[in-house]
Amino acid sequence: MNRAGSIVPESMATAQPPAVRHLGDRVFKWLTLLMALSVFALIVLVGFELWRGSHLALQKFGWRFLSSSEWDPVNEQFGALPFIFGTVVSSLIALLIAVPLSIASAVFLTELAPQWLRQPLTVFIELLAAVPSVILGLWGIFVMVPWLREHLFPWLRSALGFLPLFQGPIYGVSLLAGGIIIAIMIVPIITSVSREILRSVPGLQREAAYALGATRWEVTRIAVLSYAKKGLCGAVILGLGRALGETMAVTMVIGNNPQIARSLFAPGYTLASVIANEFNEATGDVYRSGLFEIGLVLLGVTIVVNAAAQLLLKTFGGTGAKPQ
Repeated sequence: MNRAGSIVPESMATAQPPAVRHLGDRVFKWLTLLMALSVFALIVLVGFELWRGSHLALQKFGWRFLSSSEWDPVNEQFGALPFIFGTVVSSLIALLIAVPLSIASAVFLTELAPQWLRQPLTVFIELLAAVPSVILGLWGIFVMVPWLREHLFPWLRSALGFLPLFQGPIYGVSLLAGGIIIAIMIVPIITSVSREILRSVPGLQREAAYALGATRWEVTRIAVLSYAKKGLCGAVILGLGRALGETMAVTMVIGNNPQIARSLFAPGYTLASVIANEFNEATGDVYRSGLFEIGLVLLGVTIVVNAAAQLLLKTFGGTGAKPQ
């Protein structure tokens, strides 16, 4: 009997052979499998094109490309170590700034903020994510860097000058400025994902903690953050992926100096910045191939860092909530 109440003859329901009746299921299964494999195929194709473009540099420099600090286009001598150093350091600085700020903002929006304030703050955070990176770069050049050079960096040198990280001349454009601008860019990503993770924590978790006499801070720390720690780690990984590949804003404030310096006040360079800055100027085949190898190294660093983060997540993440 169908929904209208009429009786459907059994012969009509079984008239089609099983192969025909399950054709739609098989088509849907293979179509979704094809879509999933296309993502993997895209990564493989990008890696193959980068490898093919960097063939000359791979033949000439080999593994020395990763350990050499020399970047001399005139003599066609290239090494990626300063750019790997700048990428890793600026990304770590960004995470150190952005992760506490983002998770604290997400906790406030989900657990503490009054209802009339939650939506406006959420909208402002999402608007920050929509700002183009070149606009943030311009703001960084004309507003952030002068303020850092005149106020924050001198204070850091006077307070923490006994550490090598905060010694040396102050230029404004620096690894620390690059890390700060990256932090500004990844805060909305980590905050938005963390907010959704915290919202997915079952209400029974909170109610049980309150029933046992826990304070609001204890409920947040034990019942919410502990339950959602695995999902929060996933949010941090997403932010790290954005930090490693950020280009324009970092290029405009980091100083673009292919040198390794101990001080965070010194200018630096990143893998993405050197490609954006020098690819149009690359006239020689080896020069262009070296930049392709920089792109290959950036892809490799991104894959290795994300794989290590996923391994760390599985090892120490526990059984908390996963990102939805």
